[in-house]
Amino acid sequence: MAKISPLMILPPLIFAGLAGLFYVGMFRDDPDGLPSTMEGRAVPPVVVVPLADLPVFDDATLRSDGVKLVNYWASWCAPCRAEHPSLELLAAEGVPIYGVNYKDDPEKALAFLAELGDPYTAIGADSSGRMGVNWGLYGVPETFVIDADGIVRLRFAGPITARILDEKIRPAIAAAAEPN
Repeated sequence: MAKISPLMILPPLIFAGLAGLFYVGMFRDDPDGLPSTMEGRAVPPVVVVPLADLPVFDDATLRSDGVKLVNYWASWCAPCRAEHPSLELLAAEGVPIYGVNYKDDPEKALAFLAELGDPYTAIGADSSGRMGVNWGLYGVPETFVIDADGIVRLRFAGPITARILDEKIRPAIAAAAEPN
């Protein structure tokens, strides 16, 4: 009978341990709970360039009346594609959504919108990623709920699913609409 070396057992044990950690991580209570220093603070400066001839937004737009969303997205981002129907639903409900196309090729970004639809009231491109850094962006997609005073009421990292829409985004929109 062949003798089993401890080195032969080590890789399967490491794999099993990592698989267990990943499995437990999928069922955490708040998997999107990345800390945000932005909530409760004024929106940072808007530093975007136009994306083709689409309407662009600025600082004043985010400090104007009403609740609005700022959504960071990119054509190369699979979760952005997954959340797109939720954004279109919000836009159809009259929620203004300002898109920030993040570190993307403009032609691919326009093709993405042509294929899936354009839920954005206005769009700006952040090709260098500088605005994303100023906003504390972890990655795309990421969405911010902004109140009428230009204060970030919620930062959500990850794709907006139907569950997230009902449990986080809509309640944050309702809270942001209440007078201070």
